[in-house]
Amino acid sequence: MSATLFKNARIVDPSQKMEEDGAVLVQDGKVVASGADAMNQGAPEGAKVIDCRGATIIPGLVDARVFVGEPGAEHRETIASASNAAAAGGVTSIILMPDTDPVIDDVALVEFVLRTARETASVHVHPSAAITKGLRGEELSEFGLLHDAGAVAVTEGRKTLCSAQTMRRALTYARDMDIVVSHSTQDADLGASGVMNEGLLASWLGLPGIPREAEAIPLQRDLMLAALTKGRYHAAEISTAMSAAAIRQAKDRGSRVTAGISINHLSLNENDIGEYRTFFRLSPPLRSEDDRQAMIAALKDGTIDIIVSSHDPQDVDTKRLPFAEAASGAIGLETLLSAALRLYHNGEVPLSRLIEALSTAPARLFGLPGGTLRPGAPADLAVLDVDAPWLVQEANIRSLSKNTSFENARMQGKVLQTVVAGRTVYTA
Repeated sequence: MSATLFKNARIVDPSQKMEEDGAVLVQDGKVVASGADAMNQGAPEGAKVIDCRGATIIPGLVDARVFVGEPGAEHRETIASASNAAAAGGVTSIILMPDTDPVIDDVALVEFVLRTARETASVHVHPSAAITKGLRGEELSEFGLLHDAGAVAVTEGRKTLCSAQTMRRALTYARDMDIVVSHSTQDADLGASGVMNEGLLASWLGLPGIPREAEAIPLQRDLMLAALTKGRYHAAEISTAMSAAAIRQAKDRGSRVTAGISINHLSLNENDIGEYRTFFRLSPPLRSEDDRQAMIAALKDGTIDIIVSSHDPQDVDTKRLPFAEAASGAIGLETLLSAALRLYHNGEVPLSRLIEALSTAPARLFGLPGGTLRPGAPADLAVLDVDAPWLVQEANIRSLSKNTSFENARMQGKVLQTVVAGRTVYTA
């Protein structure tokens, strides 16, 4: 593979604490040099030179919470279509959730995902595996075998473990192999009948609410068990100020705890539901503006470690229903970066911190080789114009499902080119 020099760019790489004008030199699928030094040394003989004309180069995004329909519901999303959507959004690595049919709970299914990805995907695809067999919350899966086969974490996906004993065993078992237990917390009883955030707006709309405590109570349980077992616990998707406070306290106590948040809960609030728009029915539900602001503060100070798209494709049969009957979930791979850049343009979060939460931190958390432009690292990068305006339109969505929370939204910041292992997989 010949060398390529991306020159005249702004290089933002949190892994090197780099934010400077320069270049990135790529050869044989690896980064050879980055930053001002790469610009100064110039291009080797025969190299392809791409003038970025002041655009910004960042490490490719690593999205740690992606649902697909393959196997079992390929009409919603395949691994190939999800990877195409990812490439268009500057995402070069995705971690797939095990909520498929059949559930990813044995070695053969992990191998199926990896084999299908090798044959059809344009980005790096990493499977996660179910904590319990069949996601039934009872018998633990074979973590060690699954991890050896290529699963980068264990999780119940959309589900929450009801049993504290099962969670304790999972954390203990995973600790001995240094595997991350990623968990989404939603109390089965408190949140059973709710469809949106509990509060005055839910009352006005006549919809049953989900209290913040439905997230916080099982989260507090998990954090106590993480302290007890000394296992690696990741709160997959928090949404409330009280959850952020709990994570902050657990970190202060020295627990091996991290937290993620979906871009939806950083960009939107319960008021966006408006006229019962089902594309805004999410799990956890969109919260109040005060909670959203608390999430931004927690991201900025490092309490929240990573941002995910929580890409969850649903078809028209599950979304064109009354709000209370519609399925939860929204796609987000293609809008993840642009929606996050709103926080930068608003002056709420520095660009380097955003890229760290979108790329460097998730790669480090799950032990993946991306998230950096250091020499020797895989040449996974995105070239973007942080100021370019664009409109999210259904006709241009690459995902097989179109249930975006940002339909017709005006964005500022567009991916121009995505490179995976030195190969261009997307060009605007």
